[in-house]
Amino acid sequence: MNKLLFATAIVALAGISGHAAAAAGCASGAAVGAVAGHVAGHHALIGAGAGCAIGSHEVAKSARTQAATAPAATSSQSPAAGQGTGTTR
Repeated sequence: MNKLLFATAIVALAGISGHAAAAAGCASGAAVGAVAGHVAGHHALIGAGAGCAIGSHEVAKSARTQAATAPAATSSQSPAAGQGTGTTR
């Protein structure tokens, strides 16, 4: 019964998330949280819920960081061939 409840909770929490990467963060966080909660006193479902929230948060934070650094990386491209190289014809 507990395994069925746990699996249902994971699927429901992953389905709530609209983004595939956030769902992956939820699933991996829930797995780690469930194990930690079980070891800490048979509270696997509470651990899974907390792990899902933390995993989704970490994925979102990583996506924001990558989005913030992506425009900066593209603006420092080398000049086009023959432009701005300092050579004269």
